[in-house]
Amino acid sequence: MRFDDIYCGLITGNEKLALVGLGYVGMPIAVEFAKHIPVIGFDINEKRVNEYRNGIDATNEVGEAIKDTAVEFTSDPARLKEARFIIVAVPTPVNEDKSPDLRPVEAASRTIGQNLSAGSIVVFESTVYPGVTEDICVPIIEKESGLKCGVDWKIGYSPERINPGDRVHTLTSIRKVVSGTDAESAAEIQKVYDIIIRAGTFMVSDIKTAEAVKVVENSQRDINIAFMNEIAIICDKLGIDTAEVLAGMNTKWNALGFKPGLVGGHCIGVDPYYLTNVAEKLGYHSRIILNGRKVNDSMGAYVADASIKQMIEAGMAPKKATVVILGITFKENCPDTRNSKVVDIIERLREYEISPIVTDGWADVAVAKQEYGVDVVPLDSIPKADCIIVAVGHSEYRSLSMMQLKALFKDGIPDDEKVLIDVKSLYRMDELKASGLRFWRL
Repeated sequence: MRFDDIYCGLITGNEKLALVGLGYVGMPIAVEFAKHIPVIGFDINEKRVNEYRNGIDATNEVGEAIKDTAVEFTSDPARLKEARFIIVAVPTPVNEDKSPDLRPVEAASRTIGQNLSAGSIVVFESTVYPGVTEDICVPIIEKESGLKCGVDWKIGYSPERINPGDRVHTLTSIRKVVSGTDAESAAEIQKVYDIIIRAGTFMVSDIKTAEAVKVVENSQRDINIAFMNEIAIICDKLGIDTAEVLAGMNTKWNALGFKPGLVGGHCIGVDPYYLTNVAEKLGYHSRIILNGRKVNDSMGAYVADASIKQMIEAGMAPKKATVVILGITFKENCPDTRNSKVVDIIERLREYEISPIVTDGWADVAVAKQEYGVDVVPLDSIPKADCIIVAVGHSEYRSLSMMQLKALFKDGIPDDEKVLIDVKSLYRMDELKASGLRFWRL
């Protein structure tokens, strides 16, 4: 059976490519491929599919381009039978105990197996620990399809590297790691991705290596941010400004440029657990990665505690204070609230019987309420505050002048009794000092 004719079939329009999972990763990939070849976009979420059909991009990843795309959006899994090249981009979260939750990729594997055509190539992009694609996904697809991997169909892995909300490092400008179950499938997978990836592709020797690339690159970033968070805690205790220390450090040629902050989202805050989980199964207990996770997972509570301390020092009774939080998404200029660590700030404040008011013009209000029980209100509806926590670096908050910030506080109280918590160090130190506000920044 031939597999080396798929690329040519796609280019000539005789074959179709299918995307399984149309979230922040899958939908942009589908839209980009559809500029060049026929694409079917499948998702089990009918609401999401209908939004895309109606030209609505709730992820804000492609914006207006969704209105003109040629992607055939569907919630009918039988449409997958029309495609010989299938890309899987479903989420891979963790369970409450931080163990990998593989139910989405297992469900996707069953759906693919039930609708797989002989002679197809299936490529997983979902972040998993090394071994999942071949040891878990392949047997499910084989069982459901009755087709033998390596004979009737082939498989590959190409880790997603989409950075939600990033308009510089976009899908086509980030080099793509690719792999296949053998040389033939790897070469065909590479040719297909080269259709859209302007930065080029990087082939690795096998699927497990490609799976490891993804979890290792995100674990490395997590560890580096954890180090910066520890430095921020130490600098806070020393009474010196972390941002100034890092600015000085970054004058050296080999400084890495990481900053402290809240580490959430569907990648950096999750992927290290996939890596340490497989290490545990092999008898190795992580001594660095898990400790980095503990540091980063503790930062929301640390910010909340710092806020309470500043309120007390300003002469407030925190329980009676009006606390406003600007931002709840996991990162700036992005509507994604998955695994947002701002929620940790909110939960910690609630432990002290403080009910903060949360505003975020980017966030999906319904999702925030459903997932976290948080009511997100418009910026122009928030009450005058005693304490403002700027938790996310949205451009709207970054561009606020000191005068505009001060206008958000209650009238009639001295400036030094108004507390500003600048989690992202958005505002210049000289402006903060000149404002007269009581401020703290991570």
